[in-house]
Amino acid sequence: MSVNSHNQEAAKTREQVKKERKVNEEKPRARRIRIRLIPIWLRIIIVAALIVISAIAGAAVGYGVMGDGDAKDIFKKSTWTHIIDLVEKE
Repeated sequence: MSVNSHNQEAAKTREQVKKERKVNEEKPRARRIRIRLIPIWLRIIIVAALIVISAIAGAAVGYGVMGDGDAKDIFKKSTWTHIIDLVEKE
């Protein structure tokens, strides 16, 4: 089989594929309904919860380990007022 005849066969095959696609497009497609394992509203709640947990964990590590304080003190209002006063001090 020569290269030229092989290219002609490939061209025929491409033309056949194009014809088949046209025939398939004429048929009405059945819409595939996607069922999500986790609904979008639940994903948003999970992401928000993970952000809150990450912020609390970051504050605990930052204040407890790096700041040589007690990690439980991040839940006290006096700790946060002290931190805000330090940041806003001119």
